Parts: sequence; C-alpha cells; structure tokens
Amino acid sequence: MRHQWATIHELAQVGLLAELPGQALGKLAERMERRELGAGEAVVREGDSGERFYVVLSGLLGVRQDGRGERRVLRPGDYFGEIALVLDVPRTATVSALTPATVASCDRETFDDLVRPHLTG
Repeated sequence: MRHQWATIHELAQVGLLAELPGQALGKLAERMERRELGAGEAVVREGDSGERFYVVLSGLLGVRQDGRGERRVLRPGDYFGEIALVLDVPRTATVSALTPATVASCDRETFDDLVRPHLTG
C-alpha cells in the first residue's frame, strides 16, 4: 500500500504549525502520514505509550478520559498527542473519530526535530 502524506497547505491550517518556517513545514509535510478513520474508530487509547503526534485534517474527533468522560471535541486544525511525547508519559486520553475523519501524524523523532521547538512560544 502506498503511503499518502499531508500537504503543506493542510498543515498550514493548523495554528501551531502555521508558525513554522516554510522549509520546516515542507519537511514536516513529507513526514506526516495521512490516515482515514471511520466513525467510532480510536486513534489513540488512554494509557498506551505515545509515539506519534497528530493533527486533524477533516472530521470531528472526541477526547475521552477514564473516570472523567468526554472532555472535548477536536476539529480540523486541532492537534493532539504532544503531551505524551513532551512529558514522555502514557497517553492521557482516548481520541476517537465522531464522524469519518482524516488525521496526519509523525513519529517522535520528526516531532522533536520540527514541532517541539515551537511548542514553547
């Protein structure tokens, strides 16, 4: 199966990533893998190890924490997964598609190289 990557235009719609210099955004786009989700499909589960950073390209995703219920809804332009990577802790919530959705994600190394330096802004 051929991988599909996120486009620079898609990533520029994400507030955090819009601040990246053009060259960094281009490198990130080459390393962000797209994933299509069906409604109800979980992207990450609370307690799992966190190895990827995600951005929402389309659709709606729900964030749920055990014992606390639904926490918020993620929309296109939102991102998640950074807490597990920055703090090196297990996933703090389960994120599932509420509607058919598309996310793009990168691995820890890409996150550390291109995204993490822009989190403390």
